[in-house]
Amino acid sequence: MSSLYADIGGPNSVAAIKMAVEDSGLVSKGWKIDVLSGDHQNKPDVGTNLGRQWIDSDKVDAIADTPNSGVALAVSNLIREKNAVLLNSGAATADLTGKACTPNTVSFTYDTYMLAHGTGAALTKAGGNTWFFLTSDYAFGHALERDTSAVVTASGGKVLGGVRHPINTADFSSFLLQAQASKAKVIGLANAGGDTTNAIKQAAEFGIVAGGQKLAALLLFINDVHSLGLKTAQGLSFTESFYWDMNDKTREWSKRFVKTSPKGTMPSMAVAGNYAAVLHYLKALEALGGNPHDGAKVVAKMKELPTDDPLFGKGPLRADGRRMVPAYLFEVKKPEESKYPWDYYEMIATIPAEEAARPLGESECPLVKK
Repeated sequence: MSSLYADIGGPNSVAAIKMAVEDSGLVSKGWKIDVLSGDHQNKPDVGTNLGRQWIDSDKVDAIADTPNSGVALAVSNLIREKNAVLLNSGAATADLTGKACTPNTVSFTYDTYMLAHGTGAALTKAGGNTWFFLTSDYAFGHALERDTSAVVTASGGKVLGGVRHPINTADFSSFLLQAQASKAKVIGLANAGGDTTNAIKQAAEFGIVAGGQKLAALLLFINDVHSLGLKTAQGLSFTESFYWDMNDKTREWSKRFVKTSPKGTMPSMAVAGNYAAVLHYLKALEALGGNPHDGAKVVAKMKELPTDDPLFGKGPLRADGRRMVPAYLFEVKKPEESKYPWDYYEMIATIPAEEAARPLGESECPLVKK
């Protein structure tokens, strides 16, 4: 039996994981696969305790999603201790495939390196050569600011400063005023979810974009754009590795997904990554002839097998656990440019997989042979 844990990524993550189980065909072959879910509340201790309980009491073999970098780093340590598997799609910190990598963790979809090299490099080279950061004060925000700052500097730009804010803060006024006063051409939002959308809404109230500064949403999901509306979100630049309207395969899968989504929304790249990661995990179990209940052995088989799914296509799973996928620089369309529901993105550039992931030669992952 293989059990999967889909955490605070929410009902859409669970729906995507169940689709992967269905599409694997293993249930029809007599396999018993349970899908559990829970809420880590963005707290590493809660996530770790929940994971420990499930592994010890419910015999869970794999944990999926973990959309909070602090939680994911803590759970990754637990997973190694228990020799289970972590299928990360939601946490962005590149440390999971860097200095904190383990033989039991893989990361699909994206990381802070990809986000930085997509949005940071593109905007700097396009003339946005001075930056100020609004950063969420936890592992993800710190990593994203660090990686983007390095890219801005390497691209000939300059970081004028930054300010860190608590996660899930409601009032960005003092932070935005500091960003506005910096006169930086680009204000980098090194945050996610409600923090990003609140910052964007309040920036509009302060007239920041109208005043000539550009907002760079360093992590933006399609659900965020939907919540903001095109009138508010138009012109935002950001990087993703998946968009539902990319091609016939992504459209077909996404339209299937909408029918199972509790909220009737299109899938984000993190949700798409959950599907792809779980599908590949189940292919590895089948190739092994069953579940060995040995996480390191399963991950080794996942790295050995070529990855191929309808959402990201083909691409290797590297020694450091990083799934190699291209990234895309998008810009949010103006309201009059959107022709049908969820038609939100204009593709600006494609970033090859080899450029979207940190080169292995620069990796701090102890699994990588230098």
